[in-house]
Amino acid sequence: MRDYDPKQIESTWQREWAECDAFRADHPSEGETTFYCLEMLPYPSGKLHMGHVRNYSIGDAVARFERMRGRRVMHVIGWDAFGMPAENAAIRHGENPKSWTRRNIESMRAQLQRLGASYDWGREISTCDPSYYRWNQWFFLEMLERDLAYRARRRLNWCEHCETVLANEQVVDGRCWRCDGSVRMREFEQWFLRITNYAQELLDDLDRMPGWPDKVRTMQRNWIGRSEGARVYFAIADSETRIEVFTTRIDTIFGASYVALAAEHPAIAELVQGRPEEAAVTGFVDEQLARNLEERFAEGAEKSGVFTGRYAVNPFSGERLPIWVANFVLMDVGSGAIMCVPGHDQRDFDFAKAYGLPIRPVIHPLERAPLEAAALEAAFTEPGRLSDSGPYSGLTSTEATERMVADAERDGFGAAEITYRLKDWGISRQRFWGTPIPVVHCGSCGAVGVPMDRLPVVLPDDPPLTGKGGSPLARVEEFVETECPRCGGPARRDTDTMDTFVDSSWYYFRYLDSQNPHAPFDRAAQAPWMPVDLYIGGIEHATMHLIYTRFWTKMMRDLGLVEVDAPIDRLFTQGMVIKDGAKMSKSKGNVVEPDGLIDRYGADTTRLFCLFAAPPEKDLEWSESGVEGCHRFLKRVWRTFSKAEHLIPASDSAGETGSFAGEALALRRKTHDTIRRVSDDLSKRMRLNTAVAAIMELINTTAPLVERDDPDPATLSALREAFEVLAKVLSPFAPHFAEELWHRLGHDDLVSLAPWPEADPRLLVHDEVTLVVQVNGKLRGRVRVPRGCTEEAALERAREEQNVAANIEGRKLRRIIHVPDRLLNLVVS
Repeated sequence: MRDYDPKQIESTWQREWAECDAFRADHPSEGETTFYCLEMLPYPSGKLHMGHVRNYSIGDAVARFERMRGRRVMHVIGWDAFGMPAENAAIRHGENPKSWTRRNIESMRAQLQRLGASYDWGREISTCDPSYYRWNQWFFLEMLERDLAYRARRRLNWCEHCETVLANEQVVDGRCWRCDGSVRMREFEQWFLRITNYAQELLDDLDRMPGWPDKVRTMQRNWIGRSEGARVYFAIADSETRIEVFTTRIDTIFGASYVALAAEHPAIAELVQGRPEEAAVTGFVDEQLARNLEERFAEGAEKSGVFTGRYAVNPFSGERLPIWVANFVLMDVGSGAIMCVPGHDQRDFDFAKAYGLPIRPVIHPLERAPLEAAALEAAFTEPGRLSDSGPYSGLTSTEATERMVADAERDGFGAAEITYRLKDWGISRQRFWGTPIPVVHCGSCGAVGVPMDRLPVVLPDDPPLTGKGGSPLARVEEFVETECPRCGGPARRDTDTMDTFVDSSWYYFRYLDSQNPHAPFDRAAQAPWMPVDLYIGGIEHATMHLIYTRFWTKMMRDLGLVEVDAPIDRLFTQGMVIKDGAKMSKSKGNVVEPDGLIDRYGADTTRLFCLFAAPPEKDLEWSESGVEGCHRFLKRVWRTFSKAEHLIPASDSAGETGSFAGEALALRRKTHDTIRRVSDDLSKRMRLNTAVAAIMELINTTAPLVERDDPDPATLSALREAFEVLAKVLSPFAPHFAEELWHRLGHDDLVSLAPWPEADPRLLVHDEVTLVVQVNGKLRGRVRVPRGCTEEAALERAREEQNVAANIEGRKLRRIIHVPDRLLNLVVS
């Protein structure tokens, strides 16, 4: 071929990889180093878009690099195939979700293969296969046996569009995480998993996960939400019942002027039954429950409430406090009831101001004058010294807290307690396309687990799908009607299915033993690989999948299946692909599918753009011109090599450093510096964009030497070495192109499986200079660069400096003033 023809090249090498099963991940031999590289498995929605391509290209580049470094690499893919989108699409098109999903899987598999992804396709899984979801059911029954799974009736999040219950983690700003629909509270009997049994362990582990981004760990720490405080019981006046209140500031309790309940609090109906306030309270509660969560708890929403006509008794002071139902109290935080101290909580202060309730400061600053109630313009929320607090007056907040908790425990109306924001995981879903819950309901025996030897409980083939009126399984009589495995009497199967986050909580263990019919996986099969060395996916799963999977791994550890406490060693959250100012997604109608780009430019160009256009952790702005630029680069490499091919020696004959001088020595130095930079960028920093930039610089050095008339043998030898290295370092990014280049250099093996090149330290001695870096004329850093480096290279090096990056982040680069070897001034707006 004289011209670069990506279609011919890419089809040739994809066929070669498939025929020799090049990327099969065999069980490692004794002492062999392993590397498990994994991207979050895709939902088979029909077609990949460039957001997907970016994610999988990052993972594939790293997997290819680690394979060439001599590690046994596990790089696999599967399909998160259950879920509401498939069911909703089936309803729209009158199609079975199974056939819709299978067709999409075939389409997306073909796209990934066309991109040249180096997966071990023999380990592919699909979560909608009974051979997979039977183990979801097996895990559920194991948890049911150990009281980690249980059934309870609660008010839960209900998505009106998807018509199913959602876990707390799946409600984002009061809306459904999947469809962005309105979420309200409804009462259901549901299955829950006791993730809270592991809350403290999940929290403690965050300090032992240096390979996870700080942002993700902070999000999880806040979501788990450990609070140290006290549970205090307030008796209800003229009643035998009492209300539980959790507080982190028991030292303020003498300043309480009312008690507030969440609209969902179970005591409300009893409190107002038959009383004059019943109609008003019931009306307020109904109004609150009819509103979606986003409206109820929006930031800055007006505080509102209604008085129940009843009073709670402060157990410390004996004071009667009015009980209100208020819109700012969350049922799933604490106990759904709070003691309100307006002087020392801003939310309580705002409500008291609105309804004319007393505001009494009882905590005062240690170093300032005491607070005056009439002068308060906002709550004083800091610890201090107590006043008007009976025997605790004069104590500091710390001293008073310790004594008050001890006195409450002694007198039986309270105790120290730790609570968590994290709640048990509700896994029941009122839809068809998911794992059936393996339980039957018997009038005599109650809820009974299906025996293990009768798994899997398989979904029926043709359910009546409408998207309305509860689970479709409830309308399939032959599925529902069964016999009780305990007493043999008539029983009904549970008709809910499991949350699809169950499927993804353990899938990377199944990859390691994907054909095992006897167990989820064999312990020996997973031991050499786990935990996952590098896991790549979006930060949007920080408080969903990434918490659930940590819990699931600990549960499997306690079952004796695994030894690891955590499933993932290093987590990398890639940036989004942005088009028209928004995240690329089908719901926004701004997707760019890769097929057209591959047809026009080839898979290597498509991959290269995703890896070069932005640092992988940053958002990437879609640019057609950027794709064209990457294509021009590959064509330039092709032309350069084609001109040199008949000139360069048949084998690499680069000898001792001393036998080279001038341009030949400079090229060798550039070649080995490229090895160092690309290796460091891939292994240490995940800076794939700068790795590509280094490869481009190598071609910039190589191309002029190819144009020389009658180059000397030393130059030709240096050129041979440069192209050998180029084929290897380009392989993770543009693998088909690299294979073709390697083949034309006379090699019979695959460059994908060739050893990664090593930089000769003798050739890494550079004639370097210190470049002063300014931003808008102000000194922001100094960097070492090779003498005579280009403006592009100097800018890339400057961006790596923390202080420079901080001063240009989010600002538009207007002008670059580059004085070679001396100064780089970045003019930004």
